[in-house]
Amino acid sequence: MLVQVRSCQQQKYVKLDEVDGRFDFMQFHEKVIERFCLPPDAKVVYKDATGTEVDEDIFSDLVSQGNVVLTVLSNDEFSDCSLSSPSEWSDSSFSSSASTSTILLDEVPRKKPRVEGVDAESAKKLIEAVLGTSSGGEEVLQEYHTTQTLTDATRRKLVNIIVAHMIDKHGQLPTKAVREEYALGIVTAFPSLKDPYSKKGYEHFYDAASSTGYISWRLKTIQRKIRRGPASTSSPTGFSSGGGGPNFRRSIILEQQLDGDACQEAISLLNHTTDTSLIFQKMRETFQHRRKLINDPDKSPDILSIFPRFLDTKGLVNQDFTLLFDDEVSTRLLQKWDPMFRYNVIKEAKRLTPTPELRQMVQSAESPPGSDLDEAPTYDQEMASLLLLLYLLPPPPGGSKCPKISASDAVERLVVFHKSCCSLEEHLQNQQSQQPYLLAVGRQKRKIDNFYVSVDKRLIPCQASRSLGAFDELFKAHFVFNVSYDGALVNFYTFLQTTVYNIDMGKMKESPRVRDLRAKLLNQEILLTT
Repeated sequence: MLVQVRSCQQQKYVKLDEVDGRFDFMQFHEKVIERFCLPPDAKVVYKDATGTEVDEDIFSDLVSQGNVVLTVLSNDEFSDCSLSSPSEWSDSSFSSSASTSTILLDEVPRKKPRVEGVDAESAKKLIEAVLGTSSGGEEVLQEYHTTQTLTDATRRKLVNIIVAHMIDKHGQLPTKAVREEYALGIVTAFPSLKDPYSKKGYEHFYDAASSTGYISWRLKTIQRKIRRGPASTSSPTGFSSGGGGPNFRRSIILEQQLDGDACQEAISLLNHTTDTSLIFQKMRETFQHRRKLINDPDKSPDILSIFPRFLDTKGLVNQDFTLLFDDEVSTRLLQKWDPMFRYNVIKEAKRLTPTPELRQMVQSAESPPGSDLDEAPTYDQEMASLLLLLYLLPPPPGGSKCPKISASDAVERLVVFHKSCCSLEEHLQNQQSQQPYLLAVGRQKRKIDNFYVSVDKRLIPCQASRSLGAFDELFKAHFVFNVSYDGALVNFYTFLQTTVYNIDMGKMKESPRVRDLRAKLLNQEILLTT
């Protein structure tokens, strides 16, 4: 806060720093001494416009109510300084030594005080909305409704849900104001959890002065896990090391979600019905329950056994991804790739050091269907342009546990061609990778009959018949099944996630190469449209 200070003909500002909602009296005093060149040992009396002394105990409260104007006068200077209202001075103002100064705090129109009740009610509604739409949230509300308190286990569940939502909405480092809002909402929604002996009642959930409490501890635990990174990047159930991505837990708000016995009945029905419309309906109604299982490392490996309809019903991956985000995010690759990215990706790829594989891929990306390349051993135009992006964002430098591979080798981790005359079962048995990849089945690479997303040696049929649509489903499968990116493809997938799908922008850790390519491609697009 800037406080206007005047002494005779001089006017200056003194800057006060607010620390945890308070203004420090001694900081202010030292700055007044410094700004007006008063003796270091000067005895300064602070009085308001009524002549009432302002001491350290009430200084912060008075200043925080609104802007103030301070008039500084020493005894030596008093005769030369005119006051608009001399009666504002009390006789005691002049009884001190020559080194004593009197400072008047002339109040200006104050800001309207913050209405705590409105903020508390708003924070309460926020917490209730989060719990009402999060997996496990209804259990917390029900326990409190029944017992008027929460067990330690349920309180931990409450904090985990709240912090997950906080990170989803405000990032890995939410501000103090955000943390306090959530803490206030908790004790307002659950009055018996409020601490009657603390100043605000919610310091055990978050104390801004010491940055402690259940919310702070949970945030620090998550941040430690992120810094350590996942134990294995090949595990389909591991958590990502960035502030976003496929493994990032998201707070989903959905209506008409089943739980308890109704949910189990729906799962049983899914395992027996052949009615496609009913399958989509029940999969939609069990989405929240499925996310809970997928986010549980002990249960996620069985997700395709619990929900086997993924293996024989096309379009379920698209539906779950759309429920996780929305229709706009779900269609971004299909809408943006050709008009915004394909041409510029090919242009940048031509600047790379040419290799036989790269030249062939560029030629394929530029050749429309029906060209002379139809019999060539390369993928079609759409798939080739996507694979060129992998050449622009090659695998990162390897290490002892993950040796570096070339971009052409990394292509095999992204899409695998399988002749339609060969056994799919034999292919799956011989395949080593558990990471999702696209299995393209057909007579030739440029004439694919069917696409599948391979997850944990199981095949999920793609709804799309075109390469771009099939790859769209491959990307979405990472989010739907909580699968981390292949280490060799992390730059490639991260670029698509943030730059094309616009997911977790500003949260996801991006390499300089990813940022550099985005700047090149998007700046070229701006130049083309101007």
